[in-house]
This record gives sequence, structure tokens and C-alpha cells, in this order.
Amino acid sequence: MSLKLLSLNGTLKSSSSPEASSTGRLLGLIAKEFRKHDVDTETLRLADHNIKPGVTSNEGEGDDWPEIRKKLLDADILFVGTPIWLGQPASVCKRALERMDAFLNETDKQGRMVSYGKVAAVAVVGMKMAHTTFRRRSFRP
Repeated sequence: MSLKLLSLNGTLKSSSSPEASSTGRLLGLIAKEFRKHDVDTETLRLADHNIKPGVTSNEGEGDDWPEIRKKLLDADILFVGTPIWLGQPASVCKRALERMDAFLNETDKQGRMVSYGKVAAVAVVGMKMAHTTFRRRSFRP
């Protein structure tokens, strides 16, 4: 049985963007390393999906989250990749994290949270110098 890795790419750039995604490059490097250990990998670019605002597993017609949620729950390992903007994850990444809030109220057949047993990690890209400069200026007395 092979492990499955799902990476959620929180870049603000859609797949049709002519610009490369730094977040995509980082998640690609991570996936490459996992494939060396026979882990099946898949990356979803969140900006390509209509993830409606909310904190439930299905926010109604046109919501792409139920499909993403199924892939997430079928995976053994989750990587959430995001650029950082003014010390915050990208808006599409925040939207996905908000939707995962529904897991707190959902249980499996054994009464555990539906995400029980999953391994998760965060991969962040950004301009360290710009972030450090902003943080210094923002919090000085």
C-alpha cells in the first residue's frame, strides 16, 4: 500500500497565469522528495477552484470544496503551501483552512475527528527581508 500526499498550493496565481508560482516550485521540490520513497503525490492549485466562504463541508451549489475535501481525507499526508503577505497566508489558503474547521464537528465511524491519523505540514514562501522590515516597523514603540 502506497502512501498518498496531497499538496494544497495557496498561490494567488491561477494555472493560466504566465508567471511562475514560487509556492508551486517549493511544493514541487517537496513532492519530488516524497516520490523517491514511493509516495503518490498530487497538487491542487486552490486559485483554480471555487472555494466558497464558510466553515462547513459543503456551502452549496458551485462549491468546489467537497471535491477537495474528499481528496484531502483520502490522503495520508497534507502539505499546505502558501506565500506570505504582510505576515499572513494568502487569502485562498485562509479560505481552505477555514473550511477545514468543519472537521472539528465531523467524526468517523469510531467517533474520531475525520482528519484523525493524517500528517500535515506547512510550506511557506516569501521575501524574508520585506517581512522582517515590515515587522520591525509595525511593532516599534
